[in-house]
Amino acid sequence: MLRLSRVLLERLRACTEASARNRHWRKIAELSVKFSSTKAAPRFRRMDYQDAVCTLNTLQTNASALEQVKRERGHPQLQLQAMRGFLQRAGLKVEELDRLNIIHVTGTKGKGSTCAFTEQILRNYGFRTGFYSSPHLVQVRERIRINGQPIGKELFTKYFWQVYRRLEETKVDLAVIEVGIGGAYDCTNIIRRPWVCGISSLGIDHTSILGDTIEKIAWQKGGIFKLGVPAFTVKQPVGPMKVLQERAEEIGCSLSVCPDLEEYESEGSLRLGLAGHHQRRNASLALQLSHTWLQRHFLTDPASSSPVEFSGVSPAPVFQPSPAMIKGLAETEWPGRNQTLKHGPVTYFLDGAHTTRSMLACVRWFNEVTPQHERNAGGSVVRVLLFNATGERDCAAMLKLLVSCHFDFAVFCPNITEAIATCNADQQNFNVSVENMLTRCLDNQQSWRVLNGQEEKPEAELLIGGGLPLVAERHSDTLVFPCILSALQWISQGRDSVLSNPNKCIIPLKPSINAKAAPLREAVSIHVLITGSLHLVGGALKHLDPALNS
Repeated sequence: MLRLSRVLLERLRACTEASARNRHWRKIAELSVKFSSTKAAPRFRRMDYQDAVCTLNTLQTNASALEQVKRERGHPQLQLQAMRGFLQRAGLKVEELDRLNIIHVTGTKGKGSTCAFTEQILRNYGFRTGFYSSPHLVQVRERIRINGQPIGKELFTKYFWQVYRRLEETKVDLAVIEVGIGGAYDCTNIIRRPWVCGISSLGIDHTSILGDTIEKIAWQKGGIFKLGVPAFTVKQPVGPMKVLQERAEEIGCSLSVCPDLEEYESEGSLRLGLAGHHQRRNASLALQLSHTWLQRHFLTDPASSSPVEFSGVSPAPVFQPSPAMIKGLAETEWPGRNQTLKHGPVTYFLDGAHTTRSMLACVRWFNEVTPQHERNAGGSVVRVLLFNATGERDCAAMLKLLVSCHFDFAVFCPNITEAIATCNADQQNFNVSVENMLTRCLDNQQSWRVLNGQEEKPEAELLIGGGLPLVAERHSDTLVFPCILSALQWISQGRDSVLSNPNKCIIPLKPSINAKAAPLREAVSIHVLITGSLHLVGGALKHLDPALNS
């Protein structure tokens, strides 16, 4: 384990040093912000997009500091105070956010999909939409979208270095804002007057920050409620629903529960652009958020609309979706969530599920869609799991759910796109150490072996020699790779033309390991489920969908 960590650390050192070289720009950026008021910060014309992203990465909370924050979470409101200070130093006022006609959405699972549905629906009405979401999959600018498209590299770079963005230059008709973590003390909660708020399905996640029970997490999520602003939620378990009701009453806003999608007055069933049964809840919430926003927008004077007060939890109205709503639901795209990519004989099923509840939905989706793909293959199919999870996630519980998918191979790797010096700055993460990532992979491998009733070999076999990154293996059907690219290359065995691009580094393997991959070379089709982490899915998409890198 130590040798494996040491080799990977050497491989990644170049990326870390590249970020370190940019630390002096961080000081320059801090000074430019500190002394700016209504004037734009000076432009740094020599700095390109990658320079901006590398500098942004230096502002990430590193692993040790993040642990300290978790231990000292007694004053989470300080984050909101700091966010207001950042706005002020950038020459903006919190009041200016009120002009964005915001739809604010939180939840444990489905909040991003709900935002995507909502944004697509309202864009179909002809509105110019803004959309903020996190985390990104491939490039950081995906987090900020105008009319459904990530802002361009030039625009991102310009506004990053300027700090102050002229609000009128990129004014949108509305903004859909996804909460990062929690709600009450999330940095997005400096929003004072959203037009409507939404809460998607609740579950257990980020417990060291939000609390260790679903009721505590519900309290945090309900923190985005605002006085007189209508709020909607999907059906929740009794405990968290009671907490949301109490929060709505305390803050002074209405709270309505969305109906099932089947209850809407529509000719035939509503078709969704996102796969998975659980997306139907998100679509219903999106319909309610869109409908409420539109009602306010078409008032003669939206500012004079009467505030809605708490009067108990009530069912949200059932209405007939407009053609624009129906079209919006059908055309919504949200990569990395129940996504299927077919590359010749290799089909990838990608889902960023990272809680037991979302993994249950992922397994259900995978088991629903793969039989038809296997029938279409017309021959033998090999199933492969590519898995990783980070943070406090219960990996063993998620892996236990995945056992029912009957994989022929289980492959594990850290969320490192490539173990080479030219790794992309967009994919760098300083919130966890390399040692922790590797340890987690080996632990996951062992959990998988135990769940499948396999006996552990006394020592791992090292599968790559010649000073290259190592691959540890304890059984013929489980392997650990040092990065996402090496894992994908082994799984595809040269049968995916996208991964066979000559510009991609090919990591040579020992003959014995190539021999183990014989079933992958001989099968008519290879089906790969990539799950456990949005960061893993994003790293995989960087290699599998070149368009996302443009």
